[in-house]
Amino acid sequence: MEYRRTAVIKLDTPEGADASLQETVEQFKHCANTASEWCWHGDDGYHVTSKAKAERALYDQLRDETDLTANLVQKGIRRAVEAVKSGVERRKRGENTSQPYFSADSAVYDKRSATFHRDHVSLSTVDGRVECDYILPDGSETPPTKYVSDEDFEFRMAHLQYRDGDWYLHASMRKVETDDETPESESKHRTVLGVDLGVNNLAVASTGRFWSADEFNHWRREYEKRRASLQQCGSRHAHENIESVGQKEYGRFEIYLHTVANELIEEAVENDCSHIVFEDLTHIRENIPEATWQHVWGFRRLYEYVE
Repeated sequence: MEYRRTAVIKLDTPEGADASLQETVEQFKHCANTASEWCWHGDDGYHVTSKAKAERALYDQLRDETDLTANLVQKGIRRAVEAVKSGVERRKRGENTSQPYFSADSAVYDKRSATFHRDHVSLSTVDGRVECDYILPDGSETPPTKYVSDEDFEFRMAHLQYRDGDWYLHASMRKVETDDETPESESKHRTVLGVDLGVNNLAVASTGRFWSADEFNHWRREYEKRRASLQQCGSRHAHENIESVGQKEYGRFEIYLHTVANELIEEAVENDCSHIVFEDLTHIRENIPEATWQHVWGFRRLYEYVE
């Protein structure tokens, strides 16, 4: 039986490290957005969805333009290719889509660009290696402590994220149990795809793939502005328009969440996962205090669609 989990770990960064981490993330986004531009428009009129082709075309250029290690440049290119590939699939299904753009402060690390320990991580940056201690909650059975302290869970890769003034590591972890350790009822189901939910990334799969909430958050803010403007009018016509705005918002989010749900299922199939397991939604408001009612509704809707 194989278990995959995403451990969201808050980092204690050493003094002076924030600038190095921030510049690393900025240069990583530059790589991803440059690759997205090139892949979306293609070099022969077609979208490019081949990682090898994109790397051949862009690697040397991006190495010259940035101070990133080779691995981080490759990860930036590959992140863009995955997003473009997803956009192409949406277009094939007749859904509206556009060139991916990366604005969230995030970078992708694997074992070549990061060294993962049980109490700290060493990250490659534009200024060399930076070591950050983990800030873990008390209680051995409380995630992420439960996974980080368990020697049977192996670090695979991670997303470094900056939000609300703090740095977080979204670590993809894997645990493999032998048939002797696994109950017979579970032995038929080899792999579980874990899914964590959030405000910056709507969903993060335990494979490391994530679905940015940029589009969701953009339209949430736009519809809030429209409602606020109409509420100031106070007329009956304005009230009717508010209802219309709500219907459009609901419809747009439904389409978006359906797409994410379908891609989560595809991710599970591609990785031979027999089950998709979401984090417990019971105390989601307490666990993610910055989540709006639209986020909470979206989390529950996404769960329903996948189920």
